[in-house]
Amino acid sequence: MIAYLLHTERLSLRPCQNEDLDSLHELWIDANVRHFLFDDRQISREEAQSFIETSVANFANYGYGIWLFFENQSDSIAGFAGLLHSSPQAPSLIFGTRPLLWGRGYAKEAAQAVLSYGFDVLGLECVIADVDEPNEASIRVLEALGMSQTRRAIVNGRPLLYYEIHTGQAHL
Repeated sequence: MIAYLLHTERLSLRPCQNEDLDSLHELWIDANVRHFLFDDRQISREEAQSFIETSVANFANYGYGIWLFFENQSDSIAGFAGLLHSSPQAPSLIFGTRPLLWGRGYAKEAAQAVLSYGFDVLGLECVIADVDEPNEASIRVLEALGMSQTRRAIVNGRPLLYYEIHTGQAHL
């Protein structure tokens, strides 16, 4: 997994692993994080384990998955950013930051690192994302990255916005 280590000016990113289950589950069940990530549903420890196992398999199969990011010189998870294998055409970008660290630009910085890796190292042609329409902070991040809204839909009674970005369009 050493090949998948990413760095930015302020952050270090590494793939999530089974040993991260407790810390990652704690982050994912935080009411502020899960509000938009899991449609405000508190996921079980087993579901979190399944996400981690899928990420490990995706790194092995596709070269991408979920990275955890850390402030430089810290061992405490600041958030996560990654690419989910959602379709053969394009992976889906996800990200989230520990609420105590909101407003520092970490989500954008981590997502930029993931997009750069996807386009520059893996040669991806397109990355997609979806976001709950009320999630203005994540919409700002997607647009700051250079992603363009492609459509809007109601899914499970919630308005979702869909975004995409192609090689050469990212604001990296």
